Amino acid sequence: MALIFFFTLWSFMAVCSPLQEEAKRAASQNPSPMTDSTRSHVRIPQKPYAGISFTISDLFSQPVDVFIPRKVQHKARVNLLIHFHGANFVLQHAVSETSGDFMAAVINLGAGSKVYADAFDSPERFLLLLECIRAETGRRLGHGVAIEKVTLSGFSAGYGAIRRILQWQADYERVASVILLDGLHAGYVPDGRVLYEGGRIDASGLAPFIKLAGESSMKSSAKRFLITHSEIFPGTFVSTTEATDFILKELSVKRHPVLRCGPGGMQQLSFARKSHFEVMGFAGNTAPDHVDHFHGLAYFLKELRKL
Repeated sequence: MALIFFFTLWSFMAVCSPLQEEAKRAASQNPSPMTDSTRSHVRIPQKPYAGISFTISDLFSQPVDVFIPRKVQHKARVNLLIHFHGANFVLQHAVSETSGDFMAAVINLGAGSKVYADAFDSPERFLLLLECIRAETGRRLGHGVAIEKVTLSGFSAGYGAIRRILQWQADYERVASVILLDGLHAGYVPDGRVLYEGGRIDASGLAPFIKLAGESSMKSSAKRFLITHSEIFPGTFVSTTEATDFILKELSVKRHPVLRCGPGGMQQLSFARKSHFEVMGFAGNTAPDHVDHFHGLAYFLKELRKL
């Protein structure tokens, strides 16, 4: 299932060496428990939401699902939330529940961040996406519609699309806000060597997000950036905790311990904030803990608007 893109791929290494040698090296990819009995893991119900739904085909390998909530259908100017990797009904719920005149587009391209990054291999791709959404929305509503602000959200592997979009300066300027939902990774240098074994983080994969975090952390900035993460440690690539810690260190922003209830039974353990940039760290290293971040989108969208 796409919502837990890498959990279904995780497996133990075959035992092919003495135990003392095996203990000296990390597993090729750390497995994660697929169940959890500690937290409630409330899920958004899959049901019809009041509004207009349609798809845009031929832009990517899979269609783009678009939803216009009833409450914004008379508007001449709307805000657009484009989400990568996740079920359409969760997005419908999020934009129906939040203020801010949002409509939503959802793009699902498969497992792994590469398929999302490849979909935006030129700056024309994102601009074309925006124009197709705007034009078809106007046609469906029977009146002209302008897209005022664009917010990008990505769950899990979906961050790959956002990273590529932000790499193009013209597209970077088109994006007002970003939410990363337990999806911010990079590679180790050398490849596969974790930090405790002397490896380091390949900062090139984080550069667009460091740039955005730096700009959004300025009081005068119009950019907004929210990152949420769990405690999952993949092993062969940088975890969301390691990636966010790297960005915080680059910006000299301190992480603070906290104990708060989050959406759907989530348990928040830390936060870091500077102006319009925030990191929220949550408990959990299981598949349900990971999916919690996506189903908390409505909550996190409201938190973003507070920044």
